[in-house]
Amino acid sequence: MYRNFFGLLLLLISTVATAQYETLKSFLADSSLSGASVSICIVSTEDGTTVLDYDSDESLMPASVLKIVTSAAALELLGPDYHFKTSIGYTGELDKRTGVLTGDLVIKGGGDPALGSPYFREHYGNFLSGWVLRLKEAGVKSVNGRVICDDSRYDYQPVPAKWLWEDIGNYYGAGVYGLSLFDNTLEIHFRTSSEGTIPEITGYNPSEARYDLSNQLVSSGNSDKGYVFSPPYGNYGWIAGTIPANRDHFTLLASIPDPPMLIASLFDKMLDSAGIAVRQEPSTLRIENHVPGEVITIAETKSPSLSAITEVLNHESVNLYAEHLLKELGLQFRGKGTTDSGIDVLYSFLAEAGVDPKGFFIEDGSGLSPLNAVTAKGLAGLLFYMEKKAQNAEAFINSLPEAGKEGTLKSSFHQTSFKNNLKAKSGSITRTRCYAGYFTASSGKEMAFSIMVNNYSGSSQTVVSGIEALLLETIVSQ
Repeated sequence: MYRNFFGLLLLLISTVATAQYETLKSFLADSSLSGASVSICIVSTEDGTTVLDYDSDESLMPASVLKIVTSAAALELLGPDYHFKTSIGYTGELDKRTGVLTGDLVIKGGGDPALGSPYFREHYGNFLSGWVLRLKEAGVKSVNGRVICDDSRYDYQPVPAKWLWEDIGNYYGAGVYGLSLFDNTLEIHFRTSSEGTIPEITGYNPSEARYDLSNQLVSSGNSDKGYVFSPPYGNYGWIAGTIPANRDHFTLLASIPDPPMLIASLFDKMLDSAGIAVRQEPSTLRIENHVPGEVITIAETKSPSLSAITEVLNHESVNLYAEHLLKELGLQFRGKGTTDSGIDVLYSFLAEAGVDPKGFFIEDGSGLSPLNAVTAKGLAGLLFYMEKKAQNAEAFINSLPEAGKEGTLKSSFHQTSFKNNLKAKSGSITRTRCYAGYFTASSGKEMAFSIMVNNYSGSSQTVVSGIEALLLETIVSQ
């Protein structure tokens, strides 16, 4: 009887393995993957055993899946209740009788990645107006100095060195500053007409962030293929490519070249409108190159919790937030708010999590650099650690979007087996599709997975469909 039982068990295991292998074989044989690199690792989070492995030690470009490393490190090391603080205060002497401030108003950046973000509109409200009100309550009626933004929390190299020039001027390539604002995003509004014509620029938002842009765009087709080329801290750039024809309104999103200068200018303008005269022109600490004297704080704006920020980061794949957290990790644990110091913290975190860093080549916090490379085994190992051993597992898992419902997974993984069952981070760059996250198999076993595909030649949808089929077979067979 026992021999028959174990015989049936071995047959069942063999059948399960064969079905899973056949699905994998079919996926790899698809013509879309001709010449592509594929790496797969699926592990049981109950005991860490591997249930499916294909070239899991190969180093591949992860795209935005790298954000799980940055967000996991930030939540574990800083804590889900960590907050950033931005403050307004003054230097010098305030004459309480006349209301004259002989000194500067100082906006001190605290590294908040989400200050004034549309994602957190309700949280921040009109915080700048609140600052004006607090200054009035403090008795400030005129300022002999200027509004100056202290943007010294991080270094003055906003963009990671290994990013592409094509990306930097666009919203998803916005740099990190000691004070960031409105997701460092500038809206450029257009009206387009017939094919081949030059689109008309109709406005900017915020208008104060406008800078000199040479319009080399062409109205063509129905898709957005427009790119902004401009460096950080610059006042000139150009727009090239195509945007949809025959549109009464179309918006292209660019990066703001100097957010610290923008907030100083915005606040200076608001003070003038409120009847508080400021004698000198607004500026930033980077430009002035000196440290202000003692600052008397009048008001402070607190960010949402880190758990709320990482949820938006991973749901919407916000590169800016990931790069901010990377520099904050560098500042808090290496004493320097730089990309390199943050990367050093990530490597240490991976080692502490028991992840072999061999095959990991990290160049930023968001995955935007095409020179990033990681292994599927390493990512699956990190996911195992975050679920089973991390102190802040719940916050991390909640930060991942749910299949077919949220964020970057809203338009995929709609099959019934994925519903309320799969949470993952996606990553996509040209010819790259990657996913890493969690699901529960039909048996009730919890699984962590990482699947990366680089340099495929067919359509992205074909690749995604193949990944969905492989995960579905694993759900059923395990």
